[in-house]
Amino acid sequence: MPYAHVNGHRLYYEDTGGDGPAILFSHGLLMDGNMFAAQVQALRGDWRCITWDERGHGRTATGECAPFSYYDSADDAVALLAHLGIERAVFAGMSQGGYLSLRAALRHPQAVRALVLIDTQALPEEAQKMAGHQLIVQEWLAHGLSGERARTIEHIILGDGWEGAATWRAAWQRMQPADLLACFTTLAERDDISAELGRIDIPALVLHGDADRAIGVERARAMADALPQARMVLVPGAGHAANLTHAEPVNAALLDFLTQLPPLWCSYK
Repeated sequence: MPYAHVNGHRLYYEDTGGDGPAILFSHGLLMDGNMFAAQVQALRGDWRCITWDERGHGRTATGECAPFSYYDSADDAVALLAHLGIERAVFAGMSQGGYLSLRAALRHPQAVRALVLIDTQALPEEAQKMAGHQLIVQEWLAHGLSGERARTIEHIILGDGWEGAATWRAAWQRMQPADLLACFTTLAERDDISAELGRIDIPALVLHGDADRAIGVERARAMADALPQARMVLVPGAGHAANLTHAEPVNAALLDFLTQLPPLWCSYK
């Protein structure tokens, strides 16, 4: 299995290879790179698709995850691309993956060709929702993840009745306490970058499920309005993981956006 040793960490990744332009997919909290399988399948004929498991997640997880920030994750993403010999890529991120992709665009603008922001935001969590998340995590750390709480997380991330939910519930059951605590703390303590969005003057696609229970549509719209070159597409009926549960409309919007990007050799402001 391919691993990259960057920034003192052993990061699992998958790379379709090829000579096409690169797109890096970054997953959300409690997920892993597998959540982009449908997007990779749709793009791999023309694009070099890279997925990875971020710190504390999937095959990168060690059970001993140390504290980190999304700026650290942004550094990891850019270092992974450098490891693969890629100077510039489209950064596509869902929720947490969007948090790190936005920070990569701020911190490493030379590496980010464009952004695809799926069910994400530039603001910190809403206080009321964060209180609910903290209760779930506290119970999980103290007693393990019960079936009831796993279905609560499913409800928040995947919606109700999605056929692939059992696979993700099983993955959540395997998450180690130190990894969970570090990753949730990063989510809870992240900074507000909404005032910085005007600096990200590159093409951006904001994709958001209109039934997202974790991040309201109004927050995504505010982010899209603040990004100089963003356009927003709502995904009808989709919740917080639109690319996973509603892959067909997401892929259609993604392909349309990518085909309209300026050539790779063009420079942005």
